[in-house]
Amino acid sequence: MKASTLSFCSAVCLGIVGMLAGIVMAASGDHSIYPAHAHLNLLGWVSLFLIGIFYRMHPTLDASRTAFIQAAVWVAGTVILSCGVAAIFLGHTELEFIAIIGSLIVLADMIAFAYLVFRAETAVRRTMAAAIPAE
Repeated sequence: MKASTLSFCSAVCLGIVGMLAGIVMAASGDHSIYPAHAHLNLLGWVSLFLIGIFYRMHPTLDASRTAFIQAAVWVAGTVILSCGVAAIFLGHTELEFIAIIGSLIVLADMIAFAYLVFRAETAVRRTMAAAIPAE
């Protein structure tokens, strides 16, 4: 499976879970987990889908094991972070370490993704420069 496929499929699934959480909050009138809902939608749906678009635009990187691992770690980190944030806002402050671990996973994975983005864009510039004939 390509990194973009994992990103798109996971983003849709996490988006559905985020929407269901929003519907449950609205139906119950209890909006105590709205921060977890926001994290899940922004990291799980929006950011992950954008990561998938980037990988789809870079086919060689998309097919790499490194990109796949980066996307998989993003999914895991997002789920861990969102669960930790939900636990905190449900009054289980002793579980704050889960949110901290999830945050650190997502941060480290964003740094890894940044490395892949800058490396890919540098390679594109080099390829374009080599394709321009000298005068």
